[in-house]
This record gives sequence, C-alpha cells and structure tokens, in this order.
Amino acid sequence: MRLIDEKGAQLGILPVPEALRIARERNLDLIEVAPNAQPPVCRIMDYGKHKYEQARRERETRHKSKTGEVRLLRMKPQIGPHDLGIKIRKLRELLGEGNKVRVTLRFRGREMSRPELGVALFGRIAGELADVAQMEGDVRREGRMMNMMLAPKPGKAPKEAPANKTAPKEAPKEKRGEKKERVASHVQEQVQSEQVVQPPAQAENPEDSGEAG
Repeated sequence: MRLIDEKGAQLGILPVPEALRIARERNLDLIEVAPNAQPPVCRIMDYGKHKYEQARRERETRHKSKTGEVRLLRMKPQIGPHDLGIKIRKLRELLGEGNKVRVTLRFRGREMSRPELGVALFGRIAGELADVAQMEGDVRREGRMMNMMLAPKPGKAPKEAPANKTAPKEAPKEKRGEKKERVASHVQEQVQSEQVVQPPAQAENPEDSGEAG
C-alpha cells in the first residue's frame, strides 16, 4: 500500500503492518482513501478531526447554497402606497436573509406606453433599501416586463428597519397625554370660576335681610 502521512508527505509503498505501526506510534489513525488505486492509498490522520472538518464544510456549503438563492417579487407599475410599503418590508426581509431579489413589473394596456412609471418606481424602491441593498446591473425591459435585480449590501447589518418603525408611535401617545392635561386644566379652571362666582350670591342675602328690618 502507498502511505501518506498527516502532513501530506509520501512515505512510499509499505506493508499494512508497517503502516499500522507508524500510525500507532503517532497516536493517529490509518485511513484508506483510494481503495481502487494500484497500489491502494492510505493516509495517516486524526479521523475524528477529519470527520468534524468534513461536516463543517458540508454545513457551510449548504448555508451558502441556501442564502445564495434568487427570489422573485412581482408588483404593478401603479401600485398604491400601502401595498408598496408591504412589498418593501418583504424585500427587506428577503435581503436580510442573504438572498438576491429580482423585482418584476408587468405592464398592461396603456401602461405599455409609460415605461417611466416603472423606472420611477424602481428608483423609489432602491432609495428605500439603500441601507441594505444595491442594484446589480441596470433596469431591463423585456416586452411587457421590467426587471431590477437587488443584492444584499456587503458589510451592512440587516433588519434595521423594525427599530425605526416603532419610533413614530411614541409621538401620538405624548399628544394624547398633552390633550388630557389640557382637558384637565380646563376643567379645573371651570371649577375655580364657579367657586369665585358663588361668594357674591351669598353676600346679597344679608343686605336683603337688612332692608327688610
């Protein structure tokens, strides 16, 4: 058998008992890596470490193949603001997972004569996602379809948008609190004014009684 040591050096053609003795002296394993070769090739290695590194490489390969997908998102050129916001949140989610996204517009009827609608819409989407995405290539039009490819921006942490969404919600609460304070102060003023008006009404009674006497 042809023997290779743990550093990749060729030790020559040796009998199996001799190869086993060398592996034991180094506290390593003797693994047959090419059984169909002539002569068969064996290698001295730490088999447990070899299996661990092999599993790690397989996990990394699966992860890269999963995050390297190209996803598709369709929308209309004249999409409403509410629906556009939903689409942008979906795009941010897909880009945050490491996917590329191809955004596709489908033109219908009179929309075919107004390609500037699609260009403007793509510009707005790219601007909204400038913190996490970048365009790959130019906007392309193929018949009724217009396409734009977005890719995750390197070196940027994804999913920063949710923190920004919650901030504006605090302002209405403060306004409602201020309104309650204004209502409370207005009620207090009314109560105080009523208390001020009451003493003159009580002072008239002695005068009336005096005139009567």
